[in-house]
Amino acid sequence: MKLSTDREYLYFLPNASLTLRLIQHLHAKPEIPVFCVTIIHEIDGWLVRIKLNSQITPLESGNLRAFLNELGISYEPQKRLQMALLSLESGQCPVKTMRRYQISIVSHGSPNKEEIEAFREQFVKKLGYCPQTLV
Repeated sequence: MKLSTDREYLYFLPNASLTLRLIQHLHAKPEIPVFCVTIIHEIDGWLVRIKLNSQITPLESGNLRAFLNELGISYEPQKRLQMALLSLESGQCPVKTMRRYQISIVSHGSPNKEEIEAFREQFVKKLGYCPQTLV
């Protein structure tokens, strides 16, 4: 069986609902060896990076990419975001990374829908309305 060399997927999703749908999908697919999921909220949407423990077959990779392409678009981060992701990967604390690079890290580690929902609730409560990205 041939393995895919893809072990990282970086996508931009337009809203919280699609981000939650992705997390549910990952939980429902134990054959996808998820190592870490990083979720960053930006003004115009959500950046999701999925890192795998090991390689997967080209078919599994293609299926994952197809699902991700239904939800959002493949993303090439700007330098500041690349540095933030490298900082997290090297073990830097998410809070320190947020302060240093001025980004909102909603979740880092095991995919966690509760963190996304809590972020959305707090953001809407403080803002007083629900922006399109938090729907």
